[in-house]
Amino acid sequence: MERIEHRTCFGGWQDVYRHDSAALGCAMNFAVYLPPQAQKNRLPVLYWLSGLTCTEQNFITKAGAQRYAAEHGVILVAPDTSPRGEGVADDPAYDLGQGAGFYVNATQQPWAAHYRMHDYVAEELPALVEAAFPANGVRGISGHSMGGHGALTIALRHPGRYRSVSAFAPIVAPAQVPWGEKAFTAYLGPDRADWARHDATELLKTATERLPLLVDQGEADEFLAVQLKPERLREACAAADHPLTLRLHPGYDHSYYFVASFIGEHVAWHAKAMKG
Repeated sequence: MERIEHRTCFGGWQDVYRHDSAALGCAMNFAVYLPPQAQKNRLPVLYWLSGLTCTEQNFITKAGAQRYAAEHGVILVAPDTSPRGEGVADDPAYDLGQGAGFYVNATQQPWAAHYRMHDYVAEELPALVEAAFPANGVRGISGHSMGGHGALTIALRHPGRYRSVSAFAPIVAPAQVPWGEKAFTAYLGPDRADWARHDATELLKTATERLPLLVDQGEADEFLAVQLKPERLREACAAADHPLTLRLHPGYDHSYYFVASFIGEHVAWHAKAMKG
């Protein structure tokens, strides 16, 4: 593992590391913010999953989360959104291939060789972080858009692994919207039964853990009606008697201006859950 960026930020360190991923079969970047408390104590880790076209850089440069992580004593970890590099399958469209891993384990060619983002986020990356940094083994997970989908589905699929979960403008029902239908057909094949394991609204039907969900959604989001459909998450949680806080915000769009406006509340919410 090699540190490729190192900057002082709110009394702590904003770093970026590169390592060879066994799950993905390529080199991967991930960002780590170590708040000042990490110099003396082991701390909980909040994992952030970004959306389509993003790298590890979008969150650390646009969200402003480091201020709140320093305030609450939380380590932030933000991986890239897909495998990268020469020899890794790609597509000219922005919503498939590199930058669009959708946090699934692909079973179809040519994607299956590298696109195993579910295993990377849920297993390999936490093991690496907890071995290399002052992490105490307590985890939360959050994300935006495609990353919000990833946060919800990974938490629901792994009861007991995360203490808290939240999302900004998540794709809550990817098996029922164009973004997800395109990606799932390519990565998982045409059998929709295989898609259900990566759809939060489907996973809620059999969830064994009642981990409260916090979701923020802008009402001026350009993807709201066609791709995001938060009402389907509300309906699924109501049917499953699963705790959900869904907050709709007039005027906010899909950008990181929206994320930056409420990230402080999310970090505080995760910190309370992870330290409680």
